[in-house]
Amino acid sequence: MTSFSKAAWHANRPLYESTRDMPFNAELATGVLPQDKFRHYMIQDAHYLEGFARALALVAAKGWSPDHVVQFARAAEVAIIVERELHAEYIDRFGISPEMFAATELSPTCNHYVSFLKAICAQEPFEVGLAALLPCFWIYREVGRAIHADASPDNPYRAWIDTYAGQDFADAVDTVLETIDTVAADCPERTIKRMHLAYRRCAQLEWMFWDSAYRLEAWPV
Repeated sequence: MTSFSKAAWHANRPLYESTRDMPFNAELATGVLPQDKFRHYMIQDAHYLEGFARALALVAAKGWSPDHVVQFARAAEVAIIVERELHAEYIDRFGISPEMFAATELSPTCNHYVSFLKAICAQEPFEVGLAALLPCFWIYREVGRAIHADASPDNPYRAWIDTYAGQDFADAVDTVLETIDTVAADCPERTIKRMHLAYRRCAQLEWMFWDSAYRLEAWPV
């Protein structure tokens, strides 16, 4: 029997490849991405991570076992503390004060992604919320690995690249994949379908998030 993760990856592989090869990531890999686009991305990603951490906390509370509670509560802590340290480095480099950051509202895409994640994780059962969270872990790792393979040592975005291509992040993703496959093995087919839909929607939103940064997306009105 094919695992949930393998089935989800196979069904959405063209979407992943489109994400990997989109202009934002291609230019990030070569180090030619304009700073204003990366700056937009980092600010929005910092906002996103707060929402992502809240979604993780919601999923943790619904875990099937104490181990699930610990796993995803810790993941929420990482999203808030560890990854924000990386953002802080770049935000400081771009001369963005805490006041400037706080005054920058979520872009339409970031707002939609965060709202969707929190709604799914609050209203759906543990397994569906977990499927919605998976693309942020898994697609980031695979894109990070692909970019790392092409990036030069003096790439100005090397810290970001090294974080998402690093072994610590890879191990964390493997643990999430193991959890979701174990959980999915005990789910009925109707639930598996809901999990696949949640995964695909968030994989689409990952593409949209990078695209919105490249376009310097703002509210039109």
